[in-house]
Amino acid sequence: MSQWQPPSHWRRVTTVDSHTGGEPFRVVTDGVGPIPGDTILAKRRHASEHLDDLRRALMWEPRGHADMYGCLVTEPVTAEADLGILFIHNEGFSTMCGHGVIAMTKVALETGMLPRVSPETTIRMDTPAGLVTATALVSDSGVGRVRFKNVPSFVAALDQEIWVRGLGVVTYDLAFGGAFYAYVDASSVGVDCSPAGTEDLIKKGRAIKKAVMAGAPIVHPLEEDLGFLYGVIFVDMQAGEDIHSRNVCVFAEGEVDRSPTGTGVSGRLAIHHARGDLELGDSIVIESLVGSRFEGRVVEQTSLGSRPAIVPEVSGEAYLTGRHEFWIDPEDVLGKGFILR
Repeated sequence: MSQWQPPSHWRRVTTVDSHTGGEPFRVVTDGVGPIPGDTILAKRRHASEHLDDLRRALMWEPRGHADMYGCLVTEPVTAEADLGILFIHNEGFSTMCGHGVIAMTKVALETGMLPRVSPETTIRMDTPAGLVTATALVSDSGVGRVRFKNVPSFVAALDQEIWVRGLGVVTYDLAFGGAFYAYVDASSVGVDCSPAGTEDLIKKGRAIKKAVMAGAPIVHPLEEDLGFLYGVIFVDMQAGEDIHSRNVCVFAEGEVDRSPTGTGVSGRLAIHHARGDLELGDSIVIESLVGSRFEGRVVEQTSLGSRPAIVPEVSGEAYLTGRHEFWIDPEDVLGKGFILR
């Protein structure tokens, strides 16, 4: 079996798989040609139009599942970047992914895609939301914890109200941390932010997302392509002994993040800074649905267009889980991807 090779007309795609805080991240390493575009947003548009079949094949069943996540790696488009990255999930191509940046850093340095030096190695990535800088702790035993400075993050609106079918009036904050999220107090809508509450979280997250999207346009101050609601984050403020709170993010097409959500933590930092709860240099630890943790810190005050913003820093840990060669048989209709949720 180890010597067998698939027919030459089958498509072959290789990946390195990993997870950050329990959230999967599949890095495509071969099987995709150069992606045209002078900017990462242009590359994202091209990929959405011409590579969506590959996304479905790798993210959906039978090779993936409803909560799969991954990326395509491209050449950089800015002088300072080491690589470009396009994030993929069950619905399409996202604009930024914090757990993905952490995982991509781990994969790139552990596999030798990029050189590593101790005690720290820095990688700069062109993402659709902007340039992101990640720094990994490096020792003789390998690549450890990764922190990244995210794109400027800001509050779009606080204490908004929207009527949601089955829930009534729901209060939420709207913030951007590389993508837009509606932040909802978990206790206000009766959700349990634990694995046991997953089905209810998905149902209510989808309902709130639909209502917020229908309520008013979401506008990014600089880029039209970034102006959409990515997900809903339920916030459980019942802090533990060494955590500030818990995030559960329901995004894309009912996808549930197993990590605390790096972009979601960035938006949380912007909200807490705007409310006066966090000052420059302050940090908080946020837990996920499965108990993994990200630390978030406000490192800089800035602006994005006319909006006051912060530069957040988020840190977490990623682990490699496997190397794969996937085969796509053109005669296999189901092998092109399907999804049940």
